[in-house]
Amino acid sequence: MQALLEQVLAIAKEADRAIMAVYGRAFDVTVKVDNSPLTEADQAAHRVILRGLQALSLTYPILSEEDVAGFRGVGQDGRYWLVDPLDGTKEFIKRNDEFTVNIALIEHGVPIIGVVTAPALGTAYIAAEDVGAFRIDAEGQRHVIQVAGKPSPGAVWRVLGSRSHSNPALSAWLDKLGAYDIQPLGSSLKSCLIAEGKADVYPRLGPTSLWDTAAAHAVVRYAGGRVETLEGQPLSYANPSETLNPSFVVWGYS
Repeated sequence: MQALLEQVLAIAKEADRAIMAVYGRAFDVTVKVDNSPLTEADQAAHRVILRGLQALSLTYPILSEEDVAGFRGVGQDGRYWLVDPLDGTKEFIKRNDEFTVNIALIEHGVPIIGVVTAPALGTAYIAAEDVGAFRIDAEGQRHVIQVAGKPSPGAVWRVLGSRSHSNPALSAWLDKLGAYDIQPLGSSLKSCLIAEGKADVYPRLGPTSLWDTAAAHAVVRYAGGRVETLEGQPLSYANPSETLNPSFVVWGYS
């Protein structure tokens, strides 16, 4: 699993370079059918990742945000790649650096490999079964990461929220949590910060897609946290024909 994780990281880093080549100049923005934005960078990263994953010795079906129609279904061994070539396109357009590349390997509905790179920040988060979870800093140094654990009674919860999406139901959910301080942040970086112990909880009471969450879900999982639906069930990727996630919560403890 370690060797495969390193190969996926190399693919994500190549996608980083393709994204930053666009980020450094003027670019056009189009709107997809679902009203989400699309840039040259999304498409360039998709091509890089598709080519890289298809060149691996072990090939699995690939579900990418930029080619949902090309997905041929889960493999016979229950595995498939789940890819968001550029998560946080809105943040990319705003040029606030809070965007990521997300690549996950799913096995029977569970993310067993996750690679999240932040091209503009030069950092990455990687995790795999039997390997653990790590943050790679801008100098390339690797640091083992783990969640902070459940806050003690009376402590102020460190909450992360979406920078580009708001939901009135969120206030009601937070009121039940207790004292909290909320910080907005873009893309899958929110889950990654929980994985490294810099925040306690990230509630997402609104629509996301499978590819938005899977890679960071793996990082959280192997750092000791959990990602659950509001009903307390593990967020599952077992049915990729339904690409929308239910509302969920990322908890910084098991």
